[in-house]
Amino acid sequence: MPSIILFNKPFQVLSQFTDENNRTTLKEFIPDKPGFYVAGRLDFDSEGLLLLTNHGPLQHYIAHPKFDKKKTYWVQVEGEITPEAIKKLASGVTLKDGTTKPTIAKRIDTPPELWPRTPPIRERQSIPTSWLSLTLTEGKNRQVRRMTAAVGFPTLRLIRGNIDNWGIDDLKPGEFRQIEVSMPDIPKTRKNINPKDPKKANHKQRRQGKVQ
Repeated sequence: MPSIILFNKPFQVLSQFTDENNRTTLKEFIPDKPGFYVAGRLDFDSEGLLLLTNHGPLQHYIAHPKFDKKKTYWVQVEGEITPEAIKKLASGVTLKDGTTKPTIAKRIDTPPELWPRTPPIRERQSIPTSWLSLTLTEGKNRQVRRMTAAVGFPTLRLIRGNIDNWGIDDLKPGEFRQIEVSMPDIPKTRKNINPKDPKKANHKQRRQGKVQ
């Protein structure tokens, strides 16, 4: 049965196990687990849920945007976000690489049991901050940050809370949990990885970062 590691990635940790510039990587938090690979990425300056798996087809299903999995982010922005800005985020924002798909966007209170970030965000006394929840089904490069900036509210802090049915739950920054899962029913397309073709699966896994 496939296994998944749910990891609460701290701020300024790379979503990989090695780095030529000596930045902090997953190796500092996750012990040696041969055969596990990162399923999707999370930016160096973002926090929250990162998934790893030891199953090639499942890794492809989680990581590939064509499967439209919902990803929920908690976003702290500079300023008192307005209903108009929320409406724009929900309907789609025009970026340099195209218009984003509709999202579920809403203003929220500070997420419960939120951990302090190290280092903390830079706050200006004269400018308040606010929190919102964004649920996306796509993954353009640094999409959430670009979306909030496009509607006039720069992102100060970004935390991924959920991917599909998996969430960080009670995991503290730097903690992980390994679970066994059932393989979901994946729509068959010509571009899907064939689980009987280890060469294709291994090639995809190498691109995503193997656990050392």
